[in-house]
Amino acid sequence: MKEPGTSSKILQGAFVLGIAMVLSKLIGTLQKIPLQNMGGDAVFGIYNTVYPLYTLIITVALAGFPSAVAKFVAEDAALGGRSRSLRVIRIASGALIVSGLLFGAAVYFGAPLIGWMIGNASVVPALRASSFALLFVPLMTGLRGFFQGYQNMMPTAVSQIAEQIVRVAVMIIFLVYLTSAGASAETIAAGALLGSAAGGLAGLVVMGGYWRGYARRGKPSAGTRDGDEAGKEQPRQSGGRLFRDMLKYAIPICLGALAISLVNLADTFTMPRLLKSGGAGEAGAMVQFGIYNRGMPVVQLVTMLATSLSVLFIPALAEAKATGDKKLIAERCRLSLRWFWLIGMAASIGIAVLAEPINIALYEDGTGTGVIRWIAFTAAGSALSIISAALLQGLGIVKAPALHLLAAAAAKALLNLLLVPQLGITGAAIASVAAHFLAAALNIALLARTAGLRIGAGRALAMPAAVLAGMALAAGAAMLAADALLSALGLHARLAAAAASLAGAAAGGAVFLLGAVRTRLLSEQELRMVPKVGAPLADLLRRLRLLA
Repeated sequence: MKEPGTSSKILQGAFVLGIAMVLSKLIGTLQKIPLQNMGGDAVFGIYNTVYPLYTLIITVALAGFPSAVAKFVAEDAALGGRSRSLRVIRIASGALIVSGLLFGAAVYFGAPLIGWMIGNASVVPALRASSFALLFVPLMTGLRGFFQGYQNMMPTAVSQIAEQIVRVAVMIIFLVYLTSAGASAETIAAGALLGSAAGGLAGLVVMGGYWRGYARRGKPSAGTRDGDEAGKEQPRQSGGRLFRDMLKYAIPICLGALAISLVNLADTFTMPRLLKSGGAGEAGAMVQFGIYNRGMPVVQLVTMLATSLSVLFIPALAEAKATGDKKLIAERCRLSLRWFWLIGMAASIGIAVLAEPINIALYEDGTGTGVIRWIAFTAAGSALSIISAALLQGLGIVKAPALHLLAAAAAKALLNLLLVPQLGITGAAIASVAAHFLAAALNIALLARTAGLRIGAGRALAMPAAVLAGMALAAGAAMLAADALLSALGLHARLAAAAASLAGAAAGGAVFLLGAVRTRLLSEQELRMVPKVGAPLADLLRRLRLLA
């Protein structure tokens, strides 16, 4: 039986962790802007080549153990035990430390081979710098899993924020020092990647502090032996058996996380070689790759929002499935897809229209604006892919979204091979759009079969067209008016571009919201069906007299 207040504790923990994740991702996304501004496009290109690979290696090194730790500890806590939890964290910590050391050594000493596989030797110093993070990050995440098992999300939240703040601070310190010293792009990028190791160390120190506090408080059986009274709730398992049970749970989680990383990794292992063979040379290839990645931070803000919102729909759909209400399942799926399609397309069109002032405001010049306009439409594909995957998970279908992401990664790599030699980085941007929409289409097709979902093309495509067109016109007009006015006043070009971007975004957003409500793209009833946020938003719109 659950203790009173358990549900509220879970909700509170989820809220705390959600806020921390949003802040952490926001810091991680926005840190790319000073990286490009201070280091230039070549450093930006090297960093964006290595970082997806670093993320993949971290994922493999973790092997899903943090989630397994959280599950096994939660089971032990539910039965009132503690000793098995301590055995779980000891075994997992040992495995994660060994894994981190092995993978860290493999990356450090194998960096020249990885650079050859990528097709650009300039990434070798950055790869070696990233390897040091593997000394700290695996153990840190294992300890996070331990506290999450007790529904205590605060240690994870605090360590995430500390990790990101220290990572960005160290990165900027190295950027300032190395650029002022006239270091090469390879060395500057390596300095920036050392921030990941510093952040990992900071996060581990925070988690170590929480662990010491846990031990000092003398939690039940925190200092007991494995065979004493606190451990009798579950049959005693050998260390080897417990390790195997954890692996059985952890490996599928690891494979699912790998699928997400592989989509970004397709660029790492194709674009530098293709750009180099196209005549750009090693240094030129990194510059081009840096320009290609200029639009990514803005799009990642949209995908971050989509990921945060998608979490709301999983329990709502799982609840509908548990009650066997097929009509409610179909309605919630249809509503969710329409919401995310509208949000994704509005964001994509807005970024595309405002691409030039956004580019100048963030990166000082308009180089690569056309590529940003293409990259913008990955926001719509990503939003659909994220929500459709969440809906499938809510229905208990976990493996298929990962397989669909693998198919998207393969399509991305193939399209890069076909389009980059012909169109350069514009071809890679087109390939990204196609890959994300492919993942979304595969998810939606499976969702339609599973939930008995019928999607009307007219309502999904034709009806929003007028609203989106009005939004684009409003954003463009406001941008041009603000730019003309501020230029006439002699405002600095970068500040004028930032103001024009904000003016365009505000005007476009207002027209989109007003148009969506007035044309009943989303009715009040549908709005109130959105978990957690729907009812308050509907009440706000009614107070503003935007709902009839």
